[in-house]
Amino acid sequence: MLMAKGSIPKIITYLTRWDYKHLLTVASVCILLAAFSAGCESDGHEYPRPNNAVPTTLDRMISFPYAHSAADAKASDPPDSPNGSHGLAITELCKVSEYDVLGYGAWTFGAPLPLKKRLDIMPDGYVMPPSEERAKFLQFFTISDIHITDEEAPNQLIYLQQLDGPNSGHNSSIYSPVMMYTTQVLDAAIRTVNALNEESQFDFGISLGDTCNSTSYNELRWYVDVLDGQYITPSSGDHAGADDVDHQKPFQAQGLDLSIPWYQTMGNHDHFYIGSFPVDADPSLGIRDSYIADTVWNAANILQPDLAAFPVLFDMQNLTDLPSYYMGVIDGTTPYGDIIYKGDTTDPEFAGGAPAVAADPDRRSLLRTEWIQEFFNTSSYPVGHGFNLVDPAQPDGFTCYSFLPKANIPLKVIVLDNTQSENDGSNDIHGHGYLDAARWAWLQDELAAGQAANQLMIIACHVPIAVSAIGSELEWWQSEAGIDPEYQNAATLPELVETLQNSTNLLMVIAGHRHMNIVKAFVSPDPDKPEMGFWQVETSSLRDFPQQLRTFEIYLNSDYTVSIKTINVDPIMEKGSPAATSRKYAIAAQQILQNDITVNCPNIAMVSGVIPVVSMDPTRPQGTPTEEEPFTDPSIQFVDLSEDGVPFNASYNALLFKQLSPEMVTALQAQFQQ
Repeated sequence: MLMAKGSIPKIITYLTRWDYKHLLTVASVCILLAAFSAGCESDGHEYPRPNNAVPTTLDRMISFPYAHSAADAKASDPPDSPNGSHGLAITELCKVSEYDVLGYGAWTFGAPLPLKKRLDIMPDGYVMPPSEERAKFLQFFTISDIHITDEEAPNQLIYLQQLDGPNSGHNSSIYSPVMMYTTQVLDAAIRTVNALNEESQFDFGISLGDTCNSTSYNELRWYVDVLDGQYITPSSGDHAGADDVDHQKPFQAQGLDLSIPWYQTMGNHDHFYIGSFPVDADPSLGIRDSYIADTVWNAANILQPDLAAFPVLFDMQNLTDLPSYYMGVIDGTTPYGDIIYKGDTTDPEFAGGAPAVAADPDRRSLLRTEWIQEFFNTSSYPVGHGFNLVDPAQPDGFTCYSFLPKANIPLKVIVLDNTQSENDGSNDIHGHGYLDAARWAWLQDELAAGQAANQLMIIACHVPIAVSAIGSELEWWQSEAGIDPEYQNAATLPELVETLQNSTNLLMVIAGHRHMNIVKAFVSPDPDKPEMGFWQVETSSLRDFPQQLRTFEIYLNSDYTVSIKTINVDPIMEKGSPAATSRKYAIAAQQILQNDITVNCPNIAMVSGVIPVVSMDPTRPQGTPTEEEPFTDPSIQFVDLSEDGVPFNASYNALLFKQLSPEMVTALQAQFQQ
């Protein structure tokens, strides 16, 4: 979506930023930098493999200098750079050629991230069984928010990141230097999965949405083709720089091991313009034509919020307002990805009209049905990658389905599309959680069927629930006045959570969308029925720091509880490779933007103290945050590794326990006597 994932916009004043507890002094940063400079090269690293194993964050974490700052986006005197020089302001993120000399992006390895045992949803007094007394049910991996990007496309919003610091400066979704390397990072992640698979075989993998950045055919084909192991040409138009610029050079993708089936979830970027606006809702805006144009698109500053219209803060009709700006493209001939063709349309340099670019029909925007069909054009398995399992009786474009990964294990994965509809009539950013009537009915039927069949269940979706603040464009959609009743949100958040809690075989919800590694507990509302509790586990983006995937292992314990081991994994990135450059740039972007990717939003009752709002999380109390009672979620936790050589940690490894109902225990005892 257009709002910076992992950040809270400063324009929404009622949202408080996470209270950083791990502040580093400038002196500490300078001391640490010496270790970083001595321990690594600026162009990246190759993972050594201790004991012939692929290391994960359980073995070591990526570490880099990080001095938290609350500097305003307009500040002319930003925080010092990692080497103590004058730092880059957030609107100077594009000065990539200066990263090395200023120390941005340099990193080394630090302490491992421990596995935290979590009993939040277990009965009081629960004692864990010995770890060896358990049976593995399932092992799988997740990737999310890959955002394969055609950075040369003529209809981006790159310039807004520099133009409007207060509203767009933190928005790495519209510009970050990592956008040049998305195909190479995906390939590195898949190579890592293959290496892990050699040690312990995965039963399946699942992508949690946002395969592409802006619905384009070429972006989606690059995504599927990397997973299929095809030859990738990661450039478009006239393929400038393809012979001599690293991020433009063609490469051979390794492809996912054919023994691993992979499945797909739909994300908002997969069917909305830059994840935000329906392409065809208003043809007069010219969004569809802009994809295949031979000139750079001009648009207004669409990301200026209108607080008077809260909670609808943005309006796509404003795309054609004045002043308007040429939004720029990445120059494929430049190693640092220089931004060209940007600025006010009235600037003298544009007196001759819109800047010309090489048009490319492969940039065309895909309809939802066309996007689905591309997953049948594949050489990996299963053909359709889950969409072959969609009930043909459902409407065209329906992307919900379920599957049993192992025939002898009673565990069902429910793949749920909870992104907004192209036809909902809203002009606001389409990054909310949402279920239309057909999807809501389908989900209830799937949950009921799983309960009746004594199946454990996992819901895989794009948008996580009950973790995003009201007004953040990531929350559960409250619908709007004037929307056709057919397209209003069919389920309120309390209704959804209650349904999930009543589905006692539900182990967890897995999601992406926010580019974070948040783990949240939904505790049972009835202390006498702990089986009503479930977990939610988010997987961060492969685009933005920390650029990680997740692994999951599901165990049946000897006491017939379930434990879920989930681990963050850094992709293996060969020294000097384009993927390694992307890691350096992702770290640099985090050092400069300092987006809050460990956010724990307070469950406020009033916006700005005057406007009542619904609860962002119906399982927690609402109120006015104070120092004594912040109204944040106690189950959202991160480990402080700052004294162990890791100043900034946005990863989380956990062993999550789940109590089962007496009925489910009886069914499992009959099938799996231990």
